[in-house]
Amino acid sequence: MVAARHPFIPLDHYLAKERRANEKHEYFDGLVYMMAGASERHVKIVSNIVRALGNQLADRPCSTYSTDLRVKTPSGLVAYPDVMVVCGQPELYDDKGDVLLNPSVIVEVLSPSTEAYDRTMKFEHYQSIPTLQEYILIAQDQRAIEQYTRGDDGRWHWVEEQDVQEPITLTSIGCTLALTDVYAKVTF
Repeated sequence: MVAARHPFIPLDHYLAKERRANEKHEYFDGLVYMMAGASERHVKIVSNIVRALGNQLADRPCSTYSTDLRVKTPSGLVAYPDVMVVCGQPELYDDKGDVLLNPSVIVEVLSPSTEAYDRTMKFEHYQSIPTLQEYILIAQDQRAIEQYTRGDDGRWHWVEEQDVQEPITLTSIGCTLALTDVYAKVTF
């Protein structure tokens, strides 16, 4: 994400402008931040995740969304996660239908320019979403998946998987993610 700051604007003004924009911007606390483009590897990994989860959820009341749908956190961040999953009825910010409020799972593919942000400030904002049960970070420079799961006590528990034979289980949506699926046709 490129730190191009604009003057303070209200959320509804940001959304009106963003809905007409050719590029993507994230929003927090009245400031707008331009997002950088994604690499071919990043896009391929996102597509693989959407396909893997979408196939597993095809016969269930769950939806998988990628990159163009925004999420709004109770803490005020409006962002474009790489992948989100909602089981049940999606809750939307307004009648435009392009800002989601209730994801169960959010997946971010780490990029050199956003990795620190995805691991810290963005995750802090995502934790304010009451429906969020799992936050997944996917490396794009090696085969590695990190999973943060919200426990019954509200604490987040971390697991990392690098073994291509061991999928991670996304308990909240009853799916698995295997490294072989996530990294299909990806060259390092």
